[in-house]
Amino acid sequence: MSYAIVGFGAVGQALARAFARKNIKVAVASRRPPEALAPQARAIGPTVVAKSLRDALEADTIILAVPFGEHREVAKALPSWKGKTVIDAMNALVPPEDLDGLLSSAFVAKAFTGAKLVKGFNHLIAATLAADPIVEGGHRVVFLSSDDEDATAPVAALTKQLGFAPVKLGKLNEGGALVHARGRIWGQLIFQDLFKKEQ
Repeated sequence: MSYAIVGFGAVGQALARAFARKNIKVAVASRRPPEALAPQARAIGPTVVAKSLRDALEADTIILAVPFGEHREVAKALPSWKGKTVIDAMNALVPPEDLDGLLSSAFVAKAFTGAKLVKGFNHLIAATLAADPIVEGGHRVVFLSSDDEDATAPVAALTKQLGFAPVKLGKLNEGGALVHARGRIWGQLIFQDLFKKEQ
């Protein structure tokens, strides 16, 4: 399984740190050329590799960490997203009417035709996401939701590999609605820094 993070701002870099901590190889890309990202990628760790957007999108699993308005540009970079898993780590602070009455992840899924989309890693601020997720004998919780059950299991496995505790919220419009921003209102579970104790 290969991984890429698209977007290399605070959240993208925080996620890259999580991969580096566990020595898991991940490509990082943004609108800037890879040479511009390379020094910061190297500083995070040897498993974090700056690539062009096109090369990064060859990965099996792509984490979207771009500002919400830029997701369509990323979607246009591939003619088909079939066989790809897209993890939506974005928060949409836009009026609900801009989303055709959909939750933001369902709206995003329309742009990534053929991809399996999972909402995840969006409810923690970047500084918390970058910190070691193992705290006081517990693992920091990451909420996952998707309309595609087959997609959630491998993303949950990755979440565990990164040291977090995945908590599945079910479909996007069911439990997943709790982690979606609506208009200028944050979802009920956004910014909740929860831990799951070892069983």
